[in-house]
Amino acid sequence: MSEAKQRVNEHGMPEYTITELVVRDDILKKAKELASLISTTDEVRMYREAEKKINSSEKIQNMISDIKKKQKEVVAFESFENPEMVKKIETEQTDLQDELDNLPIVQQFQQTQSDINYLLQLVVSVVRDTVSEKINLDSEVAPPPSNCSE
Repeated sequence: MSEAKQRVNEHGMPEYTITELVVRDDILKKAKELASLISTTDEVRMYREAEKKINSSEKIQNMISDIKKKQKEVVAFESFENPEMVKKIETEQTDLQDELDNLPIVQQFQQTQSDINYLLQLVVSVVRDTVSEKINLDSEVAPPPSNCSE
């Protein structure tokens, strides 16, 4: 970001436009570095491997396709107001989904997805808490003395 002439409000505090706040190059650069670092974690590596295996598995892709077909069938039978068929197809869909969810590679994929989400939430929490702590420390100004002898 080019050096902008800093504006100060009536309280002596620096003022920034929304664009200046959003486009702080140093912050964006560090965020990209952090994202790059996160992408090298074991969790991301395992996620990518599991995703590749899932995408290349004909059995899994057929199961996913069958589940999607069942979803469309449910919608169709709901529009025909046929609750018996809806229930039957929903049961078949649930059984297929359970079978899919119980495959080890799918479980690994879901677990690494959960691990990555946890890691990202942890990073956001650390940033939020650190910024909050800095704001609190910066705003904790000692009160002025009540008289000149203090």
